[in-house]
Amino acid sequence: MDTTKRQSTSRERFLEAVLHSAIDYAIISMDLNGLVTIWNEGAVRILGWSEEEMLGQPAGVFFTEEDQQNAIPQQEMRDALEHGRGNDERWHLRKDGSKFWASGEMMVLRSDGGSPEGFLKILRDRTEERHRQERQKLLMHELNHRLKNTLSVIQSIVTQSLRGASSVAEVGSTLQDRISAYSRAHDILMHENWSSTDLKTVVESAVSSLGLEGSPRFLSSGPYVELDPQPALAISLVLHELGTNARKYGALSNTEGVITMRWTLTNDAGEPSIEATWAESGGPKVVAPSKKGFGSRLIGVSLASFGELSIDYLETGLVLKLRAPLEKLQRQLHEAE
Repeated sequence: MDTTKRQSTSRERFLEAVLHSAIDYAIISMDLNGLVTIWNEGAVRILGWSEEEMLGQPAGVFFTEEDQQNAIPQQEMRDALEHGRGNDERWHLRKDGSKFWASGEMMVLRSDGGSPEGFLKILRDRTEERHRQERQKLLMHELNHRLKNTLSVIQSIVTQSLRGASSVAEVGSTLQDRISAYSRAHDILMHENWSSTDLKTVVESAVSSLGLEGSPRFLSSGPYVELDPQPALAISLVLHELGTNARKYGALSNTEGVITMRWTLTNDAGEPSIEATWAESGGPKVVAPSKKGFGSRLIGVSLASFGELSIDYLETGLVLKLRAPLEKLQRQLHEAE
């Protein structure tokens, strides 16, 4: 064998080794009719068909039915002939019917004389990257939505606090307390990557803000109940308002009063629900307010959107009851399943 032929054979073996070792890429060659002439190991791994199954078969088999009907494989070949390259970034099909997102290019294979002899297609699986981009878009949309909600709540807190205040000192203190409560609720959710939290954690945060951790003056009990971010924020604000009112006028305004918060799960008529009660006792004699302040309106609006709310100003102490379907408190969790 002469030197030129040995070099040619060696080069062919080298190129073949490179071709089949590139397992992260589907490298496919086709004739001018789009029939497969080379199907490397990367194509086997990514697409699922073996080399024996694909040699002589149309390469368009791994395009979706919609793309095949729209003649996308043929359009790629025309682009390659006319512009030198045909770009490919779309959903494709594996042998088992599953979809994956791929990006790649098609180039023209030419003879020594420059005439087209076929096509070379290089494809890479980008499914995970695509999913990351989609998740990032979703997170940015969710962040924007939550930011708008947060600003709306803070705007309402500021407006209503200013409206009900009798002095600059009072409004400053009220604003600081309410916004701090809202901030603590955000901190809880941040620890859970804003996915969810649970009612016990929200209640414990409220107890801590009242300085009653471990105190017999605040008793709470109930099963584990997961909450979406929005109801968690709403309940946190409501507990802050209830605690503030209890300090000013209710069970925490003396040294003997007690707050009891309990919740249970029910399943009436096949609808899982939570029944929660905030009950004050041992404080001064309760008198129902002649008009609703911001705190009362916040409690009503926040909780009424999740279920049935009742507030009774009993002489022995304020009693608030909420019955809410779990579906309303966990809607986002159900949607994610």
